[in-house]
Amino acid sequence: MSIAILTGLPPAGSSLEGDLRSLGFDVRTAADAAEAATMLAAVPAGERVALVDPRFVGHPHALRLALTDPRYPVAAVAGALTARPEARAALAGAAADGETAPDLLATRLEAAGTAVHRPELGVLVAEVPADAEARAKAMGNVAAIDDEALRLRSAVKSRDGFFTTFCISPYSRYLARWCARRGLTPNQVTTASLLTALIAAGCAATGTRPGFIAAGVLLIASFVLDCTDGQLARYSLQYSTLGAWLDATFDRAKEYAYYAGLALGAARGGDDVWALALGAMVLQTCRHVVDFAFNEANHDATANTSPTAALSGKLDSVGWTVWARRMIILPIGERWALIAVLTALTTPRIVFLVLLAGCAFAACYTTAGRVLRSVTRKARRTDRAARALYDLSDSGPLAEGVRATLGRAVPAGPYTAPLLALLGAAVLLAGPVLAHNGATWQGIAQALAYTVLTGLAVARPLKGALDWLLPPVLRAGEYCLVLALAAHSSAPGALPAAFGLVAAVAYHHYDTVYRIRGGTGAPPHWLVRAIGGHEGRVLAVTIAAVLWPGQGFTIALTVLAAAIALAVLSESIRFWVSSGAPAVHDETGEPA
Repeated sequence: MSIAILTGLPPAGSSLEGDLRSLGFDVRTAADAAEAATMLAAVPAGERVALVDPRFVGHPHALRLALTDPRYPVAAVAGALTARPEARAALAGAAADGETAPDLLATRLEAAGTAVHRPELGVLVAEVPADAEARAKAMGNVAAIDDEALRLRSAVKSRDGFFTTFCISPYSRYLARWCARRGLTPNQVTTASLLTALIAAGCAATGTRPGFIAAGVLLIASFVLDCTDGQLARYSLQYSTLGAWLDATFDRAKEYAYYAGLALGAARGGDDVWALALGAMVLQTCRHVVDFAFNEANHDATANTSPTAALSGKLDSVGWTVWARRMIILPIGERWALIAVLTALTTPRIVFLVLLAGCAFAACYTTAGRVLRSVTRKARRTDRAARALYDLSDSGPLAEGVRATLGRAVPAGPYTAPLLALLGAAVLLAGPVLAHNGATWQGIAQALAYTVLTGLAVARPLKGALDWLLPPVLRAGEYCLVLALAAHSSAPGALPAAFGLVAAVAYHHYDTVYRIRGGTGAPPHWLVRAIGGHEGRVLAVTIAAVLWPGQGFTIALTVLAAAIALAVLSESIRFWVSSGAPAVHDETGEPA
């Protein structure tokens, strides 16, 4: 149990001890500063410890934000300081002379280079009044604000989509509180959301109208639970490494499993829409990679301004344009609502056609805006950003070989890397898409040319204005090749097998993104080499299409999908359940 030490005797009538106990602390009260120092030294090094000024006046939620958030080794508000086990040595150093005043220790820790998280309190009160008059005023301020109502509002993201903000969050926050009061954890709610979505996919797979209606209803229910898990985490500050992984990956698993369910349901009715389902997954994944790559390239860049960004900021100052711009990019709430309604009322083919049209427009809108921002801003990108873009490119041993042997011949230029990548993708896809020659020896030659061109694309540090386009272009090239070869194959089951292969590879790419976001870097190099890199997989799939046409191609795709899934899932699970993985939750409100 975490230990809270009051550094003196609290005034008569103070609720401080009770508030700390309600937050799960074992409260120990010192008679004076000397005894508080003795108590602090006696706390085992493996325990979280909090030091609280006995004069503290504030809302319990202010203490909760400061003292119980597991994401920060050290956190503080006025009159209260906490240190997790990994920061106990730093705290001991700051308190070496017997000092136990929380505010002074926080200042010392920051001066020594230890990051001290200070939560945004808004209108919440956290004060150390100097006299009785100031104390009475502070207590009046506490009484004037409903701590629970504010806590409930703060459980909802400050920036979210229109559908989520106005159609889900007004009641899902109360569901989150209901879960908290019954001891449910965010991970349990996340798992319930996944199971609900999988049942929805199963209903869609029946191919019947009642099944489609049930699927639509359950998909919305899954989204409600998806919102609830994050709100529960914020409401009760239950952040965890496992929760970060589940939250990051399950949204994609749910949506893509639902696509598969719709395709199976359509097949039962005699309509083959597997190509549309795979196309929707490819488009949606590439949209996400655009978002991730652009943000990674620019979030720590210097001189990161542009006229386009300034215009966007002006538009955001006009209320209705904010919601219009958030809706037209089809974030997860709007997208799932659209899918659910169309599933219940129409056919899977119509669902996918509308989804592809909407997502294609959204992709063009967001990508065009980001290209304009990039070419008009004078950003100077960091080495960290260049490394992140290289990791997101997922280059394997063949591309690395090209980079090492021919990289010096690549001319330096602001747009060299994206142009080489676009040329490589065009060479790769022109044959399978236009001439239908992907499953020929000519297709293998095109795959080799793609390998050389994309290897040259990553030969220099990716610091150009549009170098963030490299990862999404490579994803589009690889995924669309698999789609084209499977669609043009006469082999039964080739498209479902291709769907499984792209899903396995896409999981690896999402996993890479979330690791980079957490500051731990990309997956280990051996894993990237073991699964071939994007160019190795492109070559492997093309060779399989040439050597084993017909049913052999389906078997090859299935084996490759299973091998990649086994490799990336086992390493991903090992990483995310390890103590070294970051508990990073998406609080940005960026569309998913």
